[in-house]
Amino acid sequence: MRFTKATNYALHTMLLLVDASSAKPVGVQQLAESQGVSPTYLSKILTRLVKAGMIESISGANGGYRLSRKKDDINFLDIIHAIEGNASLFECDFVHGDECLIQAVMKEAEEKMEGHLKNTKLMDLAKKQTQV
Repeated sequence: MRFTKATNYALHTMLLLVDASSAKPVGVQQLAESQGVSPTYLSKILTRLVKAGMIESISGANGGYRLSRKKDDINFLDIIHAIEGNASLFECDFVHGDECLIQAVMKEAEEKMEGHLKNTKLMDLAKKQTQV
Protein backbone atom coordinates (compact mmCIF):
# COMPACT_ATOMS: atom_id res chain seq x y z
CA MET A 1 0.00 0.00 0.00
CA ARG A 2 1.23 3.41 -0.88
CA PHE A 3 0.01 6.94 -0.35
CA THR A 4 0.73 9.67 -2.87
CA LYS A 5 3.44 12.28 -2.46
CA ALA A 6 0.64 14.81 -1.99
CA THR A 7 -0.30 13.08 1.27
CA ASN A 8 3.33 13.17 2.38
CA TYR A 9 3.51 16.93 1.73
CA ALA A 10 0.11 17.52 3.33
CA LEU A 11 1.13 15.73 6.54
CA HIS A 12 4.41 17.64 6.75
CA THR A 13 2.72 20.95 5.94
CA MET A 14 0.11 20.41 8.63
CA LEU A 15 2.84 19.60 11.16
CA LEU A 16 4.57 22.86 10.24
CA LEU A 17 1.30 24.75 10.72
CA VAL A 18 0.70 23.06 14.09
CA ASP A 19 4.13 24.31 15.18
CA ALA A 20 3.53 27.81 13.80
CA SER A 21 1.93 30.63 15.74
CA SER A 22 -1.82 30.66 15.16
CA ALA A 23 -1.83 34.46 14.99
CA LYS A 24 0.44 34.82 11.97
CA PRO A 25 -0.27 32.93 8.75
CA VAL A 26 2.58 31.07 7.03
CA GLY A 27 3.16 31.84 3.37
CA VAL A 28 3.08 29.16 0.69
CA GLN A 29 6.64 30.07 -0.34
CA GLN A 30 7.96 29.41 3.17
CA LEU A 31 6.02 26.15 3.45
CA ALA A 32 7.25 25.01 0.03
CA GLU A 33 10.89 25.92 0.70
CA SER A 34 10.93 24.06 4.01
CA GLN A 35 9.95 20.88 2.14
CA GLY A 36 11.83 21.42 -1.11
CA VAL A 37 8.68 21.38 -3.23
CA SER A 38 7.25 23.73 -5.84
CA PRO A 39 4.93 26.42 -4.41
CA THR A 40 2.53 25.74 -7.29
CA TYR A 41 2.29 22.05 -6.43
CA LEU A 42 1.94 22.76 -2.72
CA SER A 43 -0.81 25.32 -3.44
CA LYS A 44 -2.94 22.55 -4.96
CA ILE A 45 -2.49 20.47 -1.80
CA LEU A 46 -3.29 23.47 0.40
CA THR A 47 -6.48 24.05 -1.58
CA ARG A 48 -7.64 20.52 -0.71
CA LEU A 49 -6.89 21.13 2.98
CA VAL A 50 -8.84 24.40 2.86
CA LYS A 51 -11.82 22.63 1.24
CA ALA A 52 -11.66 20.00 3.99
CA GLY A 53 -11.89 22.77 6.61
CA MET A 54 -8.51 22.00 8.16
CA ILE A 55 -6.77 25.25 7.30
CA GLU A 56 -7.78 28.69 6.13
CA SER A 57 -6.26 30.94 3.52
CA ILE A 58 -5.53 34.54 4.48
CA SER A 59 -5.23 37.03 1.61
CA GLY A 60 -2.97 40.05 1.42
CA ALA A 61 0.66 41.02 1.80
CA ASN A 62 0.93 39.26 5.17
CA GLY A 63 -1.31 36.42 4.10
CA GLY A 64 -0.75 32.72 3.99
CA TYR A 65 -2.23 29.70 5.70
CA ARG A 66 -3.10 28.82 9.27
CA LEU A 67 -5.07 26.15 11.05
CA SER A 68 -8.82 26.54 11.14
CA ARG A 69 -9.28 23.74 13.67
CA LYS A 70 -7.95 23.24 17.16
CA LYS A 71 -4.46 21.75 17.15
CA ASP A 72 -5.55 18.89 19.39
CA ASP A 73 -8.32 17.85 16.98
CA ILE A 74 -6.12 17.23 13.92
CA ASN A 75 -5.33 13.59 13.20
CA PHE A 76 -3.58 11.75 10.42
CA LEU A 77 -6.72 10.15 9.01
CA ASP A 78 -8.47 13.48 8.43
CA ILE A 79 -5.48 14.79 6.49
CA ILE A 80 -5.19 11.59 4.44
CA HIS A 81 -8.91 11.68 3.60
CA ALA A 82 -8.62 15.33 2.56
CA ILE A 83 -5.95 14.39 0.02
CA GLU A 84 -6.71 10.79 -0.97
CA GLY A 85 -10.47 10.70 -0.45
CA ASN A 86 -12.44 8.10 1.50
CA ALA A 87 -12.44 5.21 -0.96
CA SER A 88 -11.53 1.77 0.32
CA LEU A 89 -8.01 0.60 -0.43
CA PHE A 90 -9.25 -2.77 -1.70
CA GLU A 91 -12.35 -3.65 -3.68
CA CYS A 92 -13.15 -7.20 -4.74
CA ASP A 93 -13.99 -7.36 -8.44
CA PHE A 94 -15.51 -10.84 -8.31
CA VAL A 95 -19.22 -11.53 -7.83
CA HIS A 96 -19.86 -13.69 -4.76
CA GLY A 97 -23.13 -14.82 -3.17
CA ASP A 98 -22.08 -13.66 0.29
CA GLU A 99 -19.47 -11.10 1.24
CA CYS A 100 -16.11 -12.03 -0.19
CA LEU A 101 -13.87 -13.56 2.49
CA ILE A 102 -10.84 -11.83 1.06
CA GLN A 103 -12.69 -8.50 1.06
CA ALA A 104 -13.60 -9.10 4.73
CA VAL A 105 -9.93 -9.60 5.71
CA MET A 106 -8.83 -6.52 3.79
CA LYS A 107 -11.66 -4.43 5.26
CA GLU A 108 -10.73 -5.46 8.80
CA ALA A 109 -7.08 -4.54 8.20
CA GLU A 110 -8.07 -1.19 6.76
CA GLU A 111 -10.34 -0.46 9.74
CA LYS A 112 -7.47 -1.18 12.15
CA MET A 113 -5.13 1.07 10.20
CA GLU A 114 -7.73 3.85 10.04
CA GLY A 115 -8.31 3.53 13.78
CA HIS A 116 -4.60 3.98 14.42
CA LEU A 117 -4.38 6.97 12.07
CA LYS A 118 -7.45 8.55 13.63
CA ASN A 119 -5.98 8.20 17.11
CA THR A 120 -2.62 9.66 16.07
CA LYS A 121 -2.78 13.42 16.52
CA LEU A 122 -0.36 15.84 14.90
CA MET A 123 -0.07 17.67 18.21
CA ASP A 124 1.47 14.54 19.74
CA LEU A 125 4.15 14.58 17.06
CA ALA A 126 4.73 18.30 17.55
CA LYS A 127 5.33 17.67 21.26
CA LYS A 128 7.81 14.87 20.50
CA GLN A 129 9.55 17.07 17.96
CA THR A 130 10.18 19.81 20.56
CA GLN A 131 11.61 17.25 23.01
CA VAL A 132 14.26 16.09 20.52
